[in-house]
Amino acid sequence: MGTLLKRDLAAAGHDVVVLTRRPVREGEVSWDGRTLGSWAEEIDGSDVVINLAGRSVSCRYTPENLQSMMDSRVESTRVVGEAIAGAARPPRVWLQMSTATVYAHRFDAANDEASGVIGGGEAGVPGYWGYSVKIAKEWERAQERAGTPRTRKVALRAAMVMSPDRGGVFDVLLWMARLGLGGPVAGGAQYVSWIHYRDFVRAVEFLIARDDVEGPVNVAAPEPLPQREFVRALRGAWGVPVGLPATAWMAEFGALAIRSDTELLLKSRRVVPGRLLDAGFAFDYVRWQEAADDLVRRVRRGGERRNVRQILLQQLGLPVR
Repeated sequence: MGTLLKRDLAAAGHDVVVLTRRPVREGEVSWDGRTLGSWAEEIDGSDVVINLAGRSVSCRYTPENLQSMMDSRVESTRVVGEAIAGAARPPRVWLQMSTATVYAHRFDAANDEASGVIGGGEAGVPGYWGYSVKIAKEWERAQERAGTPRTRKVALRAAMVMSPDRGGVFDVLLWMARLGLGGPVAGGAQYVSWIHYRDFVRAVEFLIARDDVEGPVNVAAPEPLPQREFVRALRGAWGVPVGLPATAWMAEFGALAIRSDTELLLKSRRVVPGRLLDAGFAFDYVRWQEAADDLVRRVRRGGERRNVRQILLQQLGLPVR
């Protein structure tokens, strides 16, 4: 998402500085995500700070990895708050990444910011799912606790951001569909919340401009849909006639093979953007079928012709010959 935002914001004429652990390009500055350093000078005098830092969730949810997810999110948020608090000219707005995973696993109703049910205590789900919610809560709490009275704070409760770029969630879902694996998982009744990358960038720009919006904001398309309908639309966009269904245990085996976790597939994330809609934000991509069609066109137009075998080997971390 950082790449998407940098690309679009720079194209719009903004001066974008990237804080990264491995700076290699002009405009990139080193930081460790934990301690104050010379990087804080970039925040002093800036207009906007957007913090997306956090260990990838595309991994096995072992105790060690879950703790790393927690620490990387909370510590980076804390130290960004310290930098803003110590700035002589603090930014006017701080957009802090969060996640739609904070909401409960549910099928009965959609979660908006006003009436949504925060998760963590649902019955009948794996116990470690509650830790994912705890991470989200602590992530947001770290921003809330920051003493930054001159800076407006927004927590971006983002759904899966779908872009045509390699390595993103859409890339993974598309190669699964191309392999014939894009069928319903565990019945496919669980809801998928998503947002087209263009709408994600536009929503960020909208929230920067709206001085009257602060606190948690759901950054998701207005129409989440059951997973079986989601993958059917994706198959249709690419032209794959069928997708093999998978049981929960089959999904677990597949997640193990690609070093991911089934929570990403099985948790029902039915999230809607109440505050964005109330503030007048207009989505370009409301329905998933339209978004999937557009993303597939972009992939094809960009010359995406990778061999399916190569894609699979890359996802498994094996050498491609």
